[in-house]
Parts: sequence; C-alpha cells; structure tokens
Amino acid sequence: MTSGRLRTRISWRAKLERVREAKLVDVPEAMRKRLGGGTMLIPRPLDVDALIRQTPKGLLVTQSRIREALARAFGADVTCPITTGIFVRIAAECAEEELEAGARRVTPYWRVVRDDGALLEKLPGGAERQAERLRAEGHDVVEIGSKRRVRLSDDVLAELSFRRGS
Repeated sequence: MTSGRLRTRISWRAKLERVREAKLVDVPEAMRKRLGGGTMLIPRPLDVDALIRQTPKGLLVTQSRIREALARAFGADVTCPITTGIFVRIAAECAEEELEAGARRVTPYWRVVRDDGALLEKLPGGAERQAERLRAEGHDVVEIGSKRRVRLSDDVLAELSFRRGS
C-alpha cells in the first residue's frame, strides 16, 4: 500500500455508483442530543460527490456545508454526518483511483475540510497530502498542535446548491 490508499475488492468507482436511493428517516435517539429531532437524510455517495465537484479551485467546503445543502434539497432537518463522512472518503478514494488510471479531472476532495478548518486524516495520503494540494492552490496551511488547518473565512468557502436527481 505505497500510496497510502486503502485497497478493496471492488473499485471505489463501483462503491460511489452503488445503486441506492437517498432516504429520509427520523433522527435516531442516540443522535438527537447532538443533531436535534426531526428528519435526517441518508444521502447517496453520488450526491456528496456532486457537491464536492462544485468547489472551484481556490475555495474550500466544509462537511457541514455539504450536509446543509443536501438537507435543504431533500427537505430534511439534517443530513447524517456519519454517512456523509464515509461518502467523502469514497469520493476521495475514487478520485485517486481515477488519477492512477490517467484521468486529468477528478473530484477535488482535498478541498473538503472540517468546520474548524482542520484537514481530514482519513483522506488518501492523510492530512499531509491534503495540505500539499491546498498549498498548491494558494491556501495557507498552518500547524496548530498536532493538527493541520486552513484559515476559514467567508471569502474562501464555496456556496453549494444541490438539485435532487442531478
């Protein structure tokens, strides 16, 4: 595993395109303290990927903004943070798989950061590779304690919109 990527029996593209529909469920009891009550969207991996693709070079997106755009589009109160995080990872691994196969344009997963600007350790190559790609796009990445972060402000955060069925 020299590239730092997780290998699986089926391709990451197959995982991304796995046929499933987005679902609306009640927020589980165990998540209500953190998320509140109401309805929760369980998105499709392709929906998360589509929103990441909207993030232009020089801008960033937080996982919360992805979840908020999806919840709005589906009329949910919240979007599941667990599946969203998993689907960001699937989109990232798929992009790396495509780069290895010679693709030139892939989902720019390195532009996804935590709400506090922290980089994502579980992406291919970890926070170190994400930092390299963000620096190459002009972002200032700093180390605070053991975490790498970018400084977030309204002028570096992408606006996202999502239409169901897109």
